[in-house]
Amino acid sequence: MTVAQTESRTDLVRQAFWLEWLTIAWMVIEAALTLWSGYIAHSITLLAFGLDSIIELISAGVLVWRLNVELRHGQAFSEEAEQRASKIGGALLFALAAYVMISAGWSLWTQRAQEFSILGLLVALVAIPTMYFLAKRKIAIAEQIGSRALRADAVESITCGWLSVMVVVGLTAQYLTGAWWVDSVTSLGIVWFLVKEGREAWSAEECCDTCH
Repeated sequence: MTVAQTESRTDLVRQAFWLEWLTIAWMVIEAALTLWSGYIAHSITLLAFGLDSIIELISAGVLVWRLNVELRHGQAFSEEAEQRASKIGGALLFALAAYVMISAGWSLWTQRAQEFSILGLLVALVAIPTMYFLAKRKIAIAEQIGSRALRADAVESITCGWLSVMVVVGLTAQYLTGAWWVDSVTSLGIVWFLVKEGREAWSAEECCDTCH
């Protein structure tokens, strides 16, 4: 690798480093607001959204560590640690999917209603363009530096964006129709994204293949 290529890679890693800090800052706000609004409104969709924000926060924290290692010590970094971080993220996503299915099933069985949350709706609306920007930049940089971990983190941002869309659709439909079951059904629609992302994060080989 030439000096120019090394400098170019360092610039990209530094960009990714600050993108992760931006992600952390937003996820702290997003998790706090959505978990609070979900608790107040008894909304499974908002609670799942908030828990996913915490997972995204953990993922961003791992990436800050990984990128900081490269900035301080060069391109060499622990492949084993990166694979372990991916598997931890996958396990957390599987747990979240199980929580959503159990909670939604219980709400449908007991016909437990939830309240409309304007705060949750506003947070989700802001999250859509925010996650789009972060995911797009992370994927572009991940492809250039060949980082499986950064691409996996970008997928987290993509899923968070889709969750935001599901929250907006669910809350809007709930407000317009007043149907008690909308929140539970909408939350089940999230499970597919969580399981898909969890499988990709768990499989080190699959993640690795997507980065080449």
